[in-house]
Amino acid sequence: MNQALLRPIRILLVEDSPSDARLTLTALNLAKVANEVSHVVDGVEAIEFLHRRGQYADASRPDLILLDLNMPRKDGREALAEIKTHAELRSIPVVILTTSKSMEDIYRSYDLGVNSFITKPVSFQGLVEVMKVVGQYWFEIVELPLAKPGEQGRKE
Repeated sequence: MNQALLRPIRILLVEDSPSDARLTLTALNLAKVANEVSHVVDGVEAIEFLHRRGQYADASRPDLILLDLNMPRKDGREALAEIKTHAELRSIPVVILTTSKSMEDIYRSYDLGVNSFITKPVSFQGLVEVMKVVGQYWFEIVELPLAKPGEQGRKE
C-alpha cells in the first residue's frame, strides 16, 4: 500500500488567478484527490509556505505541488528552480499546471526539474478528469518520499 494513503494527502496549489484556483480546488474535491489543499497566489508565497516562514509557520510539508507558470512577483519557473535546488524541498514532486502549450515552457520546466507538465484542459469536466488521473498517479501508483530526518518534516 502506498505510504501516502496512510496519512492525509497534502497538495500545495500555486495559482494567481482566483477563478482558476476555485476551479482547480473544486476539481480536486470532485475527483476526491486530496484531504488537504493549501493555496498560495505566487512563487514568493510558495517559497514562504515551503520554508514555513511568516504566516506559514505552521504549514505542513506538501506531498505534491501544483504550480502555475505565469504569476506576478516570482513566476512558476523561478519558484521551480528554487524548489529543485534546495536540499530539503527538491524531493517534493512538482506538477506544472498551466494554460501554456509553449514548447519552450515545456523544455525549460523539465530542465529545471519538474516532474510533470500539464496544460489545463479547456473544459471543467476535463479538469476534473485530469485531477483524477493526477491523484491516481501521484497517490496510488508511485511511492512519495517522506521528509528525511532533520528536514522540515510533516506536522501530523
